[in-house]
Amino acid sequence: MACRFNIVLYEPEIPPNTGNIIRLCANTGAHLHLIEPLGFKLDDKKLRRAGLDYADWETISVYPSLNEYLTTIYKTRLFALSTRGSTRYSDIAFNPGDSLLFGPETRGLPQALLDELPANQRLFLPMQDGQRSLNLSNCVAIVLYHAWHQHNFV
Repeated sequence: MACRFNIVLYEPEIPPNTGNIIRLCANTGAHLHLIEPLGFKLDDKKLRRAGLDYADWETISVYPSLNEYLTTIYKTRLFALSTRGSTRYSDIAFNPGDSLLFGPETRGLPQALLDELPANQRLFLPMQDGQRSLNLSNCVAIVLYHAWHQHNFV
């Protein structure tokens, strides 16, 4: 059985980023969860262009709130990715079914949400000093492939 991770985009804003993540999820077997409000419509031309023909809508779910996701789908651990994270993403042993939560491109995850999680579930990607952030779809790719690699890409 394939190792399936949950990618959770909290209020994503930029259609091409989400389109790239749709394509990434299709190619890795991850399930994509979108938390509203979205900064675009799901039929957005830029979203579809970036996702190409990979938009398998059966593996994409939309929720009106993060709480709705947590009460509906959330079964295992939730890891939030943020420049304000406490633990390097590569220091975690990921389990199948883990949820990887990413914030909106222009503001990241709310501090109050991060504060609700234990320090070892608030992850960050290392960057050079003085840099602000990485592109959302790049972050998702880095962390998802790292987690999948831990399970031999099965």
